[in-house]
Amino acid sequence: MKRIGIWLNKRKYSVLPTVKKAYSWLKEKNIDILLGNECAKALGADNGYSLKELAENTDCVMVWGGDGTILSCVRTVAPFGKPVYGVNAGRLGFLTEVDIPDLFVGMERLINGEHVIEERMMIESAVYRENRIIKKFWGLNDAVISKSALSRLIRIKVYADGELINAYPADGVIVASPTGSTAYSLSAGGPLVAPGLDLMIITPICPHTLSARPLVVSPNSTISVIPQIKDNAFDGEVMLTVDGQCGYVLKPGDEVRVCCAPYRAKFIRTQKRSFYKILRDKLEEWNRVDA
Repeated sequence: MKRIGIWLNKRKYSVLPTVKKAYSWLKEKNIDILLGNECAKALGADNGYSLKELAENTDCVMVWGGDGTILSCVRTVAPFGKPVYGVNAGRLGFLTEVDIPDLFVGMERLINGEHVIEERMMIESAVYRENRIIKKFWGLNDAVISKSALSRLIRIKVYADGELINAYPADGVIVASPTGSTAYSLSAGGPLVAPGLDLMIITPICPHTLSARPLVVSPNSTISVIPQIKDNAFDGEVMLTVDGQCGYVLKPGDEVRVCCAPYRAKFIRTQKRSFYKILRDKLEEWNRVDA
């Protein structure tokens, strides 16, 4: 890695002293550094770049933040085929690679080529209205079709490649990637899935039936989700939400089609940690924090 971009979540200024040390350390190693807009502003540098520009012009992007920051960055970086190196400045850090105490050991391995690139499947969600696409999203975790806080149960028809799977009376339906299996899908009763697999998980949210169960389907499938929205429903009654960050209001007759995205998320791994160790460490930590 000869040119590295640094992207800092503007809400994580508490780690700014460490960012400065990392920046100086990389400069001493003759690494060319491009700073994201917020990071440049915080460090008093003249030139700042958008995340897209970092993805276009660097070998990798070092992302300082939590899982939410990683999710938002991957959606921009993945189409350029560049990997991200996540530095955990959040709480859990399921998606980040290195915690701050281990940062400089990790960076040494990074610049010496002692790392691997892990690829993960992403999902594409397209909203169809009158048989044409009106909105499209890419996500790493999941696509959620759900009711608003004040609306009643909705009835949702779910199809796989045109064949009806079920019609759920529920709060909504989650279509998750393997990475997303540790997120909302897990909370809704979905299975844990090793992130190296390619598949999609369909998890109903609070279904009002005893027969509804999560379902795992092929990554080659197209999942169609059609919420039964009444013509007199108020705006915002049913939403498509991608990765918990991108939202779109659905209208009567809309259909959401979810499939494997044309891009893959790439993560730099400098530590020899298995997915199962991460689960043990992070979920146990989660329990301790919330106790």
